[in-house]
Amino acid sequence: MSPVSRRQLLRGGASVLAATALTATSASAAAAPGHRPVAPPDVVVGGGGREVSATARRSRVINVADLGAVGDGRTDDSGAFIAAYTLAAARVTRGVGRTVIEIPAGEYLITRPHALLNGVPPLGPASGLRFSGAGKRMTTLVFRPAQGPGSYLCRNEDIWSNVSFERMQFRSATPGASFFDSYSTGKAQDYRFSECEWMGEWEYGIALSGTNTNSEMRWEACRVGGGYRKAFLYSGLTRRGQADPNDQDQFLNYWFTDMKVEYEWGNFLEFPYGGSITCRGGSYIITGTRPQSTEEYGTTSTFFRFPVTGHHDSVQRFHAQDIRFEVRNPDVRIIDSAWRSGTVHFSDCDDTGIAFKDFSSEVRAHRYTVGPRGPLVRYESCQLAGRHEYRTSEEQDSLPTVARYDMCLLRSHSQDEFLVAEGLERSGFVDFVDCLDVAGDDDRLAPSTPRGPGPATGSQAPDGQPPSLSAPR
Repeated sequence: MSPVSRRQLLRGGASVLAATALTATSASAAAAPGHRPVAPPDVVVGGGGREVSATARRSRVINVADLGAVGDGRTDDSGAFIAAYTLAAARVTRGVGRTVIEIPAGEYLITRPHALLNGVPPLGPASGLRFSGAGKRMTTLVFRPAQGPGSYLCRNEDIWSNVSFERMQFRSATPGASFFDSYSTGKAQDYRFSECEWMGEWEYGIALSGTNTNSEMRWEACRVGGGYRKAFLYSGLTRRGQADPNDQDQFLNYWFTDMKVEYEWGNFLEFPYGGSITCRGGSYIITGTRPQSTEEYGTTSTFFRFPVTGHHDSVQRFHAQDIRFEVRNPDVRIIDSAWRSGTVHFSDCDDTGIAFKDFSSEVRAHRYTVGPRGPLVRYESCQLAGRHEYRTSEEQDSLPTVARYDMCLLRSHSQDEFLVAEGLERSGFVDFVDCLDVAGDDDRLAPSTPRGPGPATGSQAPDGQPPSLSAPR
């Protein structure tokens, strides 16, 4: 038993929990291969200074209500959640955790950073932890730290893998707070979010950093709402752990399925270090605009933002399928990619839902920087509004074919006027195959014919816009 007396424990509540519930010795032994299961701490104190019963300490299913969580939206339940995680960490045996943390219906106020998950040494690598709620908007975790930027509800410092969250809502009540900080050199991976929702103003949803892994993450039937000063999912937050700034970063395999991405402003995905990303099904809508212009983003909000920083070539693959996009204002971008290689593929997607808006015909919601190595861009069976913009970071007269539009409907312009290019003298880098476009001013749809490489006519676009490309017949 810790030197701290029982009376001090009950009086101090969760503030002394970290010092008594999981000592450095018990934590490291819990995860060390070859050790027997370590018994839970002698005394664990939950919310309101409540001592946790021996039965609750032994159970593989931990209910935060049994640890003193009130869930009325006013009582600070941080202590109960810290106690639940502490018990789960103490039960890790031979690197495996087999604990479910149940969170009943209610609105739980959490004010302390890392209260939900705090994967730091001395705990060793651990696999297996599940957080289970009663349903979206039935179980709500309200994160209200004293300050926003730099405060995270969850932290995983290369400790946990195979972590899942299901059927709950997370809401930031302090503008600029963040949900999850994940750092990995090879051990943090395999996260799963099912039927979860994010609301409020966040800086980051999930911020990834490190040199290896931080991969294999899945979101299913989730809703992304609120606003994001940076992005909901951001890869490559820091260069921490990199001996060489040019180390390859393995940010791989992120799947988003049947999502409702309907948030106010900010970026959804931002991947400056590449990645393998798949988005299938759902509606993607940005409902508003950034409250103020920033040096990095201006006033734009982007679903898929792929800038490039100095790093070795890694996987650069993006696939979007069966998604309905709404571009509600000129500051919305669907994709802005500066990847220097890899592939970008849109299949059966539609961004024409509000093509009747006055600005829609001239909006450039799809933007690419391309070069001799791509990326290879393909649109297949898509309905597209506005214009698509292509740039090059190098001065060159021509490029190989790096973009292809196959059986697409060009809603706002004829094929000759659909593309806008900056820094490119030739149009052979784009092919149109069996597309339908708007022919002339009568809005009739006419089939286009395949075009081969050749010189552009270089007509001047209206309103001082850069010249558009008119592909040769």
